[in-house]
Amino acid sequence: MPLEIVRNDITKMKVDAIVNAANTSLTMGGGVCGAIFRGAGASELQEACDRIGGCLVGEAVITDGFQLDAKFIIHTPGPLWHGGGNQEEALLKASYLNSLELAKNHQCASIAFPLISTGIYGYPKEEALQIAVSSISSFLLNNDMLVYVVVFDKNSFGVSKKLFTSIHQYIDEHYVEEAELTFSRNNEERYILEQRQEIEIFQQDHYQEAEYSLVDLLEQLDESFSERLFRLIDEKGMTDVETYKRANIDRRLFSKIRNSIDYTPTKKTAIAFAISLKLSLKETTDLLKTAGYTLSRSSKFDVIIEFFIQHANSNIHEINQVLFAFDQPLLGA
Repeated sequence: MPLEIVRNDITKMKVDAIVNAANTSLTMGGGVCGAIFRGAGASELQEACDRIGGCLVGEAVITDGFQLDAKFIIHTPGPLWHGGGNQEEALLKASYLNSLELAKNHQCASIAFPLISTGIYGYPKEEALQIAVSSISSFLLNNDMLVYVVVFDKNSFGVSKKLFTSIHQYIDEHYVEEAELTFSRNNEERYILEQRQEIEIFQQDHYQEAEYSLVDLLEQLDESFSERLFRLIDEKGMTDVETYKRANIDRRLFSKIRNSIDYTPTKKTAIAFAISLKLSLKETTDLLKTAGYTLSRSSKFDVIIEFFIQHANSNIHEINQVLFAFDQPLLGA
């Protein structure tokens, strides 16, 4: 997927470029900066940085990756947090966008960011995450690149406390434990079986008369997932590019779906398209059925998706932030 949040050590990411939350003097610091210097080879990287001489807040410079798996290291000093009234937001956005443009100019197909300025620079994690995601997603609207936001642990990851609490409450109200669901399902299946037995007695003779050929049955098939998807795109007045960008879907996968009428996506990919198209809960359920899926109250992933659909929130990156916080798969492909 074009934008993905991952829990990892950024120095271990196998990407074209990793981003260093640098200081303006481009010297080895602590935290992420120190880890990147150590991973790349501190003396070699410091020599390269010394040749550059320094970097202003919000700007970005590039060096080789040296001993890292990444080909390049992009260094960007983020702003110190002074309460939000000192252009911190604009400077943090600039750090992300200038880094992305620099990666693009060096033909990078993939890049990994830390959450810039959230360490000793004190930027509030929730706001920093929102700026990171909004800046990156705006860049991806007009560019193709795989972008990772790398967090080391949940303590370095910020989601709105209000939203987090609301979803927790929604899960508590709607999530059904598997044991309870199984008991309910067994009762329902027993009732259905009894009804079927009565119907079979009545319809036994009629079954012998109703002979359908395989050709007849195949002619009665409903729309495939691809057919339904592209009909909905047309009905919603959206373009292909707008659809797959908003769904966090890779362009090559979208092209594959476009050119294959029988393509069956993963469930999270199908849901990503539903979110992109701003489908209602019923429309989402109908689209999922064409791919052989449904939403279940016994799945926290499904309940979270239902929450966002019910609240008409189609920001897939915000949804992914919440899914990540709840240790669920992310939307897109």
